[in-house]
Amino acid sequence: MAIEIVELHHPGYRIDEKLLDTTVDFYTNVLGLERDKSRPIIPGIPGAWINVGEVGQLHLIGGAQPSPVAKGPGEDPTRPHVAFAVADILATKKELDRMGVRYWQIEGLTSPDALQVFMNDPCGNMVELHQIDKCNCRASNRAKA
Repeated sequence: MAIEIVELHHPGYRIDEKLLDTTVDFYTNVLGLERDKSRPIIPGIPGAWINVGEVGQLHLIGGAQPSPVAKGPGEDPTRPHVAFAVADILATKKELDRMGVRYWQIEGLTSPDALQVFMNDPCGNMVELHQIDKCNCRASNRAKA
């Protein structure tokens, strides 16, 4: 049985934090997107979330690597990645365990009840899985923030 992915939520881009304002200006004033002002302050990880339509964001991530939340070599959620929402993050973890897929997790980084599961695809690209409706990637959740 495969994981139940329900939406593509965001790519995470690495940025030079000295260019954060210029980069945000590019996405907002050149491309006409909106900055999500509710991004929490994450110590040691400067950045911005840029809203893209009804379902999606672009996460601009700066700071030194490894970041303060890195779990170990190659296990840093601030690396470039793509994030998908899943129907049930706990069932997802059980299925990954059953399939013997190596993953690591971060809890409470973007909100107190957020659980993010990370893994690498066979080419080394990082993939994030998180519970649907536990983030601001969907416009309906941004309205609550």
